[in-house]
Amino acid sequence: MESPCSQPPSLVEYATRYCSKMANFVPLLTLLVPAMSLLPVAHCNDNVGFHLTLTHVDAGTSYTKLQLLNRAVHRSKARVAALLAAATVAPVVDPITAARILVTASTGEYLIDLAIGTPPLYYTAIMDTGSDLIWTQCAPCLFCTEQPTPYFDAKRSATYRALPCRSPRCGQVSPPASCFQKVCVYQCYYGDTASTAGVLANETFTFGGSGNSTKVRATNVAFGCGSINAGDLANSSGMVGFGRGPLSLVSQLGPSRFSYCLASYLAPRPTRLYFGVFANLNSTNTSSGSPVQSTPLVVNPALPSMYFLSLQGISLGTKRLSIDPIAFAINDDGTGGVVIDSGTSMTWLQQDAYEALQSELMSIIPLPATNDTDISLDTCFTWPPPPNMTTVTLPNLVFHLDGANMTLPPENYMYMDTTMGYLCLVIGPSAVGTIIGNYQQQNLHILYDNANSLLSFVSAPCDIM
Repeated sequence: MESPCSQPPSLVEYATRYCSKMANFVPLLTLLVPAMSLLPVAHCNDNVGFHLTLTHVDAGTSYTKLQLLNRAVHRSKARVAALLAAATVAPVVDPITAARILVTASTGEYLIDLAIGTPPLYYTAIMDTGSDLIWTQCAPCLFCTEQPTPYFDAKRSATYRALPCRSPRCGQVSPPASCFQKVCVYQCYYGDTASTAGVLANETFTFGGSGNSTKVRATNVAFGCGSINAGDLANSSGMVGFGRGPLSLVSQLGPSRFSYCLASYLAPRPTRLYFGVFANLNSTNTSSGSPVQSTPLVVNPALPSMYFLSLQGISLGTKRLSIDPIAFAINDDGTGGVVIDSGTSMTWLQQDAYEALQSELMSIIPLPATNDTDISLDTCFTWPPPPNMTTVTLPNLVFHLDGANMTLPPENYMYMDTTMGYLCLVIGPSAVGTIIGNYQQQNLHILYDNANSLLSFVSAPCDIM
């Protein structure tokens, strides 16, 4: 097993390595295909909104802060490997290579509660901005992973309808769906050990209802009814894709905007995810008085479901780091670029940018650098024990985006453990591209507005929202 401090692998072979396995699973679906009919697609009224509780996967556990951080780094390494994978074979000549990437690593960061079917079966799922497909494990389950709720039984729901191969939704599945007994079947891989395969279907989903939130019952939502699944679901029963593609929850329900405000990362507690008209930053309670800022979302044709941004530079305090802008550019083959993601624990900077930040930190922090730590991070400093404690003043870290500056206070990019005697940068190096993870997003209220292709954000006390 590789060291947790080592370079995240570039899994550029994912698209051709796994998508081709689809045919192996199709015969197993013989027992899983129920009667079908095609219904209209889901859409919520543009004036509808609801909010959901976002629960961190480690909330309610007894882990120490050091253990929480190490768990986050390990999850993040798997996630970044999948998110930054892209085809390296050019030109693209076949549908499998055209799929470009498999969705994401299965281990999630935040969970939401929702219900499926009629009568509704309530369950918990991973909320994922890096993928599109909504799916849960279904009975009869040929190969499934453990989950805290019963498997969804389509035969017990009055509103379940398998989708035929001619359905437009079937044509929107990526990697491309297959056809078995005139029913649309799908398969998606989320890394080396996680996958889901089953029937694409329409079903009724129920969201919200807590506090002053409207309880929304959305009909004809396309989802994956997975009966051949593997991997770690983080004590949940499926995944809900919030990506930019047509099968994501955001695209299917209509008001294509959502926001979240992530609480302090190392004291995980439930926070909020807002949808539709509830996704609004103008009324955000911010003690800093910071204005709402917006930056355009960028489309990467190779990875159209992901939220790419235009990062133009980085400053540490008042010093602009010397980084060639090409370090943040999307390459012709779809690699590179900058993604913001809810499911990646920490930020991974393109190698040149990381080295510039590392060098500047070493020049301003009056502490010896060390690699001898219990923390799975690359850039750490030895914190002297009492009575030799040293006062270290750290500046803000600023990501200069197109038209906006995302300012991160020291607690959003450094970790200090005075007991163990470490001060560490919670950012890792990447040879492929950059991902802005959720450690850096803590106490920012972030709005994804797909309709206007904008990402907006403002500093906020997310712990009390």
